[in-house]
Amino acid sequence: MQTTIISPPKRMPLWLRIGLWVTKRVTGKDLLPPRLLAWYPKVAFSSGLMEGLVAHKDGNLDERFLKLIRMQASFTTSCPFCIDMNSHQFQAYHITQDELSAIQGLKPLEDVSSFTERERLGLAYARLISSTPLHFTESFKQKIKDAFTEREIVILSTTAAQVNYWARLIQALGAPPAGFMDPQESDLFSQQV
Repeated sequence: MQTTIISPPKRMPLWLRIGLWVTKRVTGKDLLPPRLLAWYPKVAFSSGLMEGLVAHKDGNLDERFLKLIRMQASFTTSCPFCIDMNSHQFQAYHITQDELSAIQGLKPLEDVSSFTERERLGLAYARLISSTPLHFTESFKQKIKDAFTEREIVILSTTAAQVNYWARLIQALGAPPAGFMDPQESDLFSQQV
């Protein structure tokens, strides 16, 4: 079992305890990462604000589309906590096992006929955003500009970047998955996690 590098502080400001209570109400879990961030309340506050303002749907970027982007960023960064949290209830978003295999990198995105062309392009974008080093060819940039509005590009970019922020932070602190997925969901995932 993975252990954290540090433990949460024993004392926290009242406003931070209220934030942790809200987080627990929203997620149904007493999440370890925000409690670890309590060592530096400014970053706990700013991280919570970022999380609270992240897009879950906007215009043509519906909940399924942005769920796909979060899942892709989670798998690309190989963050077990993020995979657990962002893939939870993926079937409720009509994400198929075939699509899951492509998100995991087990098959090419192009081989999954159920993805729309915009979804394929968004997933490829999330992979590039979540890979190191970042590299976008001019032709890929043009494809993104042709397929998405400026607002959509910002939403896609910030959605993938937000997952990357949490992935790097959570892995740096050593926080294990929170147990969002039930065993049946977990069994659908490859041993990649």
